[in-house]
Amino acid sequence: MRLNSSQQQAVEYVSGPCLVLAGAGSGKTRVIINKIAYLIQVKGYQPKHIYAVTFTNKAAREMKERISQTLGRKETRGLKISTFHTLGLDIIRKEYKQLGIKSNFSLFDDQDQFSLLKELTEQWFDGDKDLINQLRSKISNWKNDLVDATIAMAKAQGKKEQLFAHCYQLYEEQQKACGILDFDDLILLPTLLLQRNEEVRDKWQNRVRYLLVDEYQDTNTSQYELIKLLVGYKAKFTVVGDDDQSIYSWRGARPQNLVLLSEDFQNLNVIKLEQNYRSSGRILKAANILIENNPHIFTKTLHSELGYGEYLNVISANNEEDEAEKVINDLIGHRFANNSRYGDYAILYRGNHQSRLFEKMLMQNRVPYKISGSTSFFSRIEIKDIMAYLRLLVNLDDDNAFIRIINTPKREIGPATLQKLGQLAEKKSLSLFKAAFDAELTEILPPKRFESLQKFIYWFKQLFDDAEKEPMAAVYELLHGIDYQSWLYETSPSPTAAQMRMKNVEQLMNWLDEMMKGDDIDEAVTLEQAVMRFTLRDMLERNESEDEQDEVQLMTLHASKGLEFPYVYLIGMAEGLLPHQASIDEDNIEEERRLAYVGITRAQQQLTFSYSTERKQYGDVSYLEPSRFLFELPQDDLNWHVKKQQTSEQRLEQGKNRLAMIKAQLAKAKGE
Repeated sequence: MRLNSSQQQAVEYVSGPCLVLAGAGSGKTRVIINKIAYLIQVKGYQPKHIYAVTFTNKAAREMKERISQTLGRKETRGLKISTFHTLGLDIIRKEYKQLGIKSNFSLFDDQDQFSLLKELTEQWFDGDKDLINQLRSKISNWKNDLVDATIAMAKAQGKKEQLFAHCYQLYEEQQKACGILDFDDLILLPTLLLQRNEEVRDKWQNRVRYLLVDEYQDTNTSQYELIKLLVGYKAKFTVVGDDDQSIYSWRGARPQNLVLLSEDFQNLNVIKLEQNYRSSGRILKAANILIENNPHIFTKTLHSELGYGEYLNVISANNEEDEAEKVINDLIGHRFANNSRYGDYAILYRGNHQSRLFEKMLMQNRVPYKISGSTSFFSRIEIKDIMAYLRLLVNLDDDNAFIRIINTPKREIGPATLQKLGQLAEKKSLSLFKAAFDAELTEILPPKRFESLQKFIYWFKQLFDDAEKEPMAAVYELLHGIDYQSWLYETSPSPTAAQMRMKNVEQLMNWLDEMMKGDDIDEAVTLEQAVMRFTLRDMLERNESEDEQDEVQLMTLHASKGLEFPYVYLIGMAEGLLPHQASIDEDNIEEERRLAYVGITRAQQQLTFSYSTERKQYGDVSYLEPSRFLFELPQDDLNWHVKKQQTSEQRLEQGKNRLAMIKAQLAKAKGE
């Protein structure tokens, strides 16, 4: 397919800063791919000097595949396509000396971070999950705004913020002592380094001679600053984004960065992509009219050459069960009448809890379905715990694994002990495990803490030695020795939850045993090889889940961004659900409207909304009004199933059309 004139213009403008305002379904990825090809083939850029940055591994992977298909692998060798965080990690790995951190630093995920903060704040928060999560969010926001603990302490106002800033300082000290980086550090540290070190900044600006950024509207303060520092005064870059699809303010995204771009780069060239290649004219008309209710920095109106299309349906139901039943019956009937695939349908919702009744109804009707974003087996807390033990069992120098398991289950080895151990390990260039054997530790730690640590490391070293002779026996001895089952019963919300979590651990043990024994197809592997495979399995599971199956797709509106489906059901279109009650209370309707806009623009051919007039919550029944967004849509294009009953003539006409379609399909099937 040839590029349209706006796309062509966006591809060929390379002499200065460029903002491509790409509406939903307007072919933005094609522009990025073609622009990379244009830079290499026409403008003579070396691939190693072109960096393309996006937000997800999936998007980066797809971009790599498409550019390889366009140019060939040889011509793109050296081209850097990655997420923001992978780029940040790359800078940190190359500049760790300048940053003053260990080369073998460990990365913390959300769960690791939560556990550490829980330990550090025990005397003030007493394990209160909400407070710990508030603190974690506050630290993340501080880091995204390039505020370190010292600045946070100086600026803190009120007792709560002062306490949070103090906890941030403790957390930062613990990170430095143990060589830990969290997710936000992957942007914060490179940005601060490039700000403060001219030599490093010049080096990276010479490497990044052309920068392309996808989903620019999702950038936060630190990411925008990193972009500016990488492009420098030459400003050879293209950012692609859509302010109408900015739906991540809760994780720091700032659509205002579009305004900052035009202020910071006076000669910014703004190119609009307004032709949509995805949806019917009626769907786009509804999307345009809805989003016009939001204030805009840049105006744009999507248009389509795919025909005006079907009416938008609105299903009204008495309650949530009735809504699920009506939607699934409608879906089954539509599929039969149109001879379509289950995989052509998506059910989108505001919150994960809304999927439960739809799952139940789909199962009852034996309709295959898939929930996107469900928890992977290997990202469950209990599996991550045991995997950390196994990783340490095959590599005593794995500091990240050591940090995760040292006090899980609790063995009186808290953050203070770990911090002193980390400082000693750094001073002597040892791993944490090996540093625990150092004689100097007796001078640093109180006798009781020293004894607890020694008891654990000597026991674990014996296990490590045993694992070389009888690996599975050592693994079972490990599980028995830490009494993990009792720990699960102590920390799970109910005995049933603990049983389920222990079953997951047993499943992992069975897989491990099978892999190490081997079978007719697969050869037996060592414990180390098995642990390595498990470490990669989560990634493989995610890849497998992307295989296209004939299943109805269930997902949140946030997860649906960037996807498209022939037939979309946007459920829960009621006040309090969409817009969400929290957003109504905070007067943040604009982002909720953008979420509805994202949902509408996922549909290619047909779009159906649904809502219920009653909702059960915590045993109480509440009465709901239809979402204000339904009334903001062009009413002439909506078919309200209940509010406006069909006439007998309309029903007869619809019946005739369906019958004719079925006859035609039967005739076609006979012909085949």
